[in-house]
Amino acid sequence: MSAYDNVFDRAFGAFLFDMDGTVLNSIAAAERVWAAWARRHGVDVESFLPTIHGARAIDTIRRLNLPGVDAEAQAAFIAQAEIDDVEGIVQIPGAAAFLASLPAKRWAMVTSAPRDLAVRRLAAAGIPEPALMITAEDVTAGKPDPAGYRLAAKRLGLDARDCLIFEDAAVGIQAAEAAGAGLVIVTTTHQHPLETRHATIDSYESLSTAIDSQGQLQLQKT
Repeated sequence: MSAYDNVFDRAFGAFLFDMDGTVLNSIAAAERVWAAWARRHGVDVESFLPTIHGARAIDTIRRLNLPGVDAEAQAAFIAQAEIDDVEGIVQIPGAAAFLASLPAKRWAMVTSAPRDLAVRRLAAAGIPEPALMITAEDVTAGKPDPAGYRLAAKRLGLDARDCLIFEDAAVGIQAAEAAGAGLVIVTTTHQHPLETRHATIDSYESLSTAIDSQGQLQLQKT
């Protein structure tokens, strides 16, 4: 439990949040779209679906190395299909209120989704668009590369090591670790929560934030 307690024992310059699985639950919608796509391309759905979470669509498609498939075109197709299907997307319990409690310039969202899809899903979940959001288009290397988190921290005037990251998926956790940030794992949306050494939460309802005398953010359990 030492890793869990550690994030509550120190202050951070900013909080950085993944989106899907971390502030909202879009698993059912995403898996509907990707399962249909996989079947059309002769990809085994059962083994493929667990690999889609947290990564950019273009990286997921490239990883399959399917002959004759234009990864950019197929990623655009997936993005539009996901924009068209937001049924059942909901916030992680307490997420909207927790985000609203934070100073607007002290947090950001870092998602592997394209911007249009991110905006659509946030709206579906009832979560306002953040002042700063890093999306798939903003980086040349997606998670597990830490580029997105480092860029978000830089735009907030910080080093990623001074930030606390909220994540849920393996590639996002790897990105956060590579960025050297503090880390909290949200376990709500996963049937089999990842075993990690990091702090875990299943909702935001028991969390609050205080601002210390140096203007740093202090995560608290309520």
